[in-house]
Amino acid sequence: QVRLVESGGGLVQPGGSLRISCAASGSIWAINGMGWYRQAPGKQRDMVAVITSGGSTNYADSVQGRFTISRDNAKNTVYLQMNSLKPEDTAVYYCNADIDDGLGYFDQYWGQGTQVTVSS
Repeated sequence: QVRLVESGGGLVQPGGSLRISCAASGSIWAINGMGWYRQAPGKQRDMVAVITSGGSTNYADSVQGRFTISRDNAKNTVYLQMNSLKPEDTAVYYCNADIDDGLGYFDQYWGQGTQVTVSS
C-alpha cells in the first residue's frame, strides 16, 4: 500500500520561510509527477507547484519567484521551499504523486495534508 506523508508545516510570520516535505512509501515501482496543492477554508484545492520525474517544474502565478519545488528521487521525497510568505498563503498543503505500485499503470495518490499558517 502506498502512502504519502507530509511534514514541516506550522506557524510562520509574514515574510518568513518554511520548507515542507512529502515522503512516499510502500510498494513503489515508479513515480512520475509529484506536486503540491493547497486548500484554504471555503475555497477549492489549487495547484501550487508540480515537478516531473526529469525535474521540470511549473508554478502557480501567485507563488512564482517565492516558492521552489524539488525532489529527491532516491528518497521518493518532494519538497516545497516557501519564502517571502504572505497571509494569503495560509492553507492546508497537500502532496500529490503519480505512482505505479507494481500494477503497470500510474495512479494518483494524496497525502493527508499539513497546515501552513502565515500570521503575525
